[in-house]
This record gives sequence, C-alpha cells and structure tokens, in this order.
Amino acid sequence: MGKTTGFIEISRKEREYESVPSRLKHYREFIKPIAPDEISDQGARCMDCGIPYCHQGCPVNNLIPEWNDLVYKKDWFRALEILHSTNNFPEFTGRICPAPCEASCTLNLTDNPVTIKNIECSIVDMGWKEGWIVPQKPKKLTGKKVAVIGSGPSGLACAQQLARAGHIVTVYEKSQRIGGLLRIGIPDFKMEKKLIDQRIKQMEDEGVTFKANVFINENKQIEQLKNKYDAIAICTGAEIPRDLNIENRNLKGIHFAMEFLSQQNDRVAGKIIKQSEEILAKGKNVLVIGGGDTGSDCVGTSNRQGAKSVKQLELLSEPPKKENKLLTWPNWPMKLRTSSSHEEGCNREWSVLSKSFIGSEGRVKGLKGVGIEWTKSSNGSLKMNEIKNSEFELEADLVLLAMGFLHTSHNGIVESLDLNLDKRGNIEANESLFETSSRKIFAAGDARRGQSLVVWAIKEGRDCASSINNFLLK
Repeated sequence: MGKTTGFIEISRKEREYESVPSRLKHYREFIKPIAPDEISDQGARCMDCGIPYCHQGCPVNNLIPEWNDLVYKKDWFRALEILHSTNNFPEFTGRICPAPCEASCTLNLTDNPVTIKNIECSIVDMGWKEGWIVPQKPKKLTGKKVAVIGSGPSGLACAQQLARAGHIVTVYEKSQRIGGLLRIGIPDFKMEKKLIDQRIKQMEDEGVTFKANVFINENKQIEQLKNKYDAIAICTGAEIPRDLNIENRNLKGIHFAMEFLSQQNDRVAGKIIKQSEEILAKGKNVLVIGGGDTGSDCVGTSNRQGAKSVKQLELLSEPPKKENKLLTWPNWPMKLRTSSSHEEGCNREWSVLSKSFIGSEGRVKGLKGVGIEWTKSSNGSLKMNEIKNSEFELEADLVLLAMGFLHTSHNGIVESLDLNLDKRGNIEANESLFETSSRKIFAAGDARRGQSLVVWAIKEGRDCASSINNFLLK
C-alpha cells in the first residue's frame, strides 16, 4: 500500500489548530485543513504491513489501506467511492471519532501511525467540494414501508441504507431538528451542523421522509405505526444520563451536561433562550464532573462562554501518559488524552470522590470531596478506598454532570411494546439480526448496545438495515 518506503521517508503530519485566543471567540470549527498534496504524502505512509490491523480497530470495517493508496496516487474520486462503501457519513467520523483505527495501525508501534482520520476527512470534504457526492436513488421501489425512530447516526445510517434498497422510509425525531446527539450534543466547534444539513438533503433526494418534533409516546401512536409500517427500527440512543445522587443535589446551578451543551447549540442555530432558563458559564467557576468526551465538550463550551475558571474531576486514577505497546497493541489503549478543549484552559483532578454539594440561598456554591486510591482485590476487581485526611472543598457556581449515559429511555415506545431489556437497561436485540422481542420491531445503535462511539452507531445502523431488508424480502 502507498509508497513502499513512504513510512520511512515521510513524517506524520497532523492538522494544525487556530490559536487558542482566536478560536475561543467563536463556535466554528478551528482545524486548519492540510493541502491535498500533503495528504497524498500522508497516504504514502501506509505500509505493506501484511495484516491491516487498522481494520480491527475500525468498527465499520473501512477499507483503509485501499483508500490510502488511492489518495497517494491522487485518485480522490475512487478513494471516495471506497470510503462510502463502508461508511455513510465519513465527514462525521473524520471529525469526532477518536480514531481507534490509528491505535491499531502497525506504525503506532513507534507512536507514528498513519493519519487515517485526517485522510478520511480530507477525502469526503473534497467530495462535497467537487460535487461528487450526489443522491443514490434506488432503481426500483419495493413498496415496503419502514419507520425509523430517532435521527442520530444509527437512525440516519439505517434509513439511508433502506432507502437505497428501494424501501419507503420515514424517520421520526422528537426534537425540532434532525440529527440526534450529533445535532444537539456535539459542539459546533467540533462539527458544524451544515454537515448534517447537506446529508439530510441528500437523503431526502433519495426518498427518505423526515418528521421532526414528533414524540412517539402513546399507545395509540405506536399501534398506528405498527399498522402502517412493515418494519420499525428503534434508534433512540442512550439518553438517560448517570446522576450524582449526593447531598444537596437539588441546588440550583447543577445540570446534566446535555442540558448545557444542547442549549449552546440552540444559540448557535439562532434560537432565543429564555433568560430564566439560561445555563451560562460566563464569569463563573465551572466544575465539570466526568472525564470523558462529553466533559471535554463542556470545558470547551465553558471557556467560549467566558468562564472565570474551569475544573474537571474524574473518579478514576490518572492514566499513564504512554501505553505499553507490547501489552496493548493493536487494541485501544488506556492512556492520558488531552483534548483541544483541555488545552484552552482547564485544571484536571483525578481519583476524586464527590461527597456533597455546598449551597447558599438555594444555589450551588461548591463541592466537598475526598481523594481516593484504587486497589485490586483478590479476584482482580478494582476497589475504591478513601484516603485519610484528604477531604477538600472546591468553589463552584456552575456544576455540569458529564458521567456518561445509562441506557435508552424506557418511556413511550419501549414500555408500550413491552420490549425485553438487557441487564443494563438497553433494548435486547442480538447483533446479527437486531430483532427485538416484538415481531417486526428492530433496534440499533446506543439504544441496543449502550453508550458508544459515533462509528459504532453508523455500523449498527447499516447492519440493522441489512437485517430489515432481508426480513422484508422474505
């Protein structure tokens, strides 16, 4: 693949960022694109490694060496075709996927993997720029009708695949705008929403009908859907957040991360937020509880809103700065990752247990916590122990809970259909057929597998569509 000696002769080149002072003034994407010729050089670094472990790291099974080679040869159109053969929305994954494929790259053994994510993003961005991405209308219609509940990445991928197979597809979304968490949860500085809009336009031209602001939660509505459609795909995501049930949780100024992030996305989209309902970090000491990507998004948004200070707490211990390659490669390693939002200003604390919130006149003013250490028990499981005399207090005017999501919502369609759930509260459906316990009802994405990556959602949506297609054509 690529140039035989490319990985030796050419150094890894990352995309550069707009300066911190400049990018904090707006909510647009701030990554500077790399010139096509330089991207071609990066594609040349893809070595003839024999076994492309990057395939193992990529949930959608992208044909990475193939399109790397085509980019090296500057056959961008063919590279786009191959990229789209496994991934409906590479402009999404090319921006917000953590790139497990790069962790699996053979060159990652030397900490210099191929810039797979950058190349992927460059291919699809060029495709849109050159007008190569057009509707793929089916040659004939089957007459079969499918309803997709939820318009996040799994729902969109499922709907697009089914429409291209010739089925009549309608997507229902309870929010006012299509896109699920891509729309309301991912900050615009990570992914601008025009990217969703252009895909929605493509899908509409392919025959998909979108119905926004429709919350299906009544038995009558569900019965009507079952009577109207030949199959239903539930792609509602994992939207129940993990709460922090400690003393004084009811104080004002404590919010779930999605309440904060979705409100800012609404502002960017032009929506006027009632002053009484506003959640703003301006001039406040912000405390983000949870060290994952959602917490990082809260950090970046708080800094753009003009927070006085931003601190992020994590229950787990600080990961190592570098993994042991011989033990972890080609699997996804647990190591310290610093996001662009962290670089904009944030103090991170690890191994911290929140004990209670501090309040005054009904509003949060701080947090009481304690340091902890993790030890392994005799059976190998981790045990949390509080460190003696490590109690502390932190000042906080705004607390954002970003501790992940538990499972999909059970209200509405899940309860009405009496669907079986797994032990974690997700919809029970196997990963080969995606069929639930109710006939002609399917489930995919985070609603089925639990909180995961956007690339897994796309993979699930595509596979679920394949299963539904087989079911309809029996």
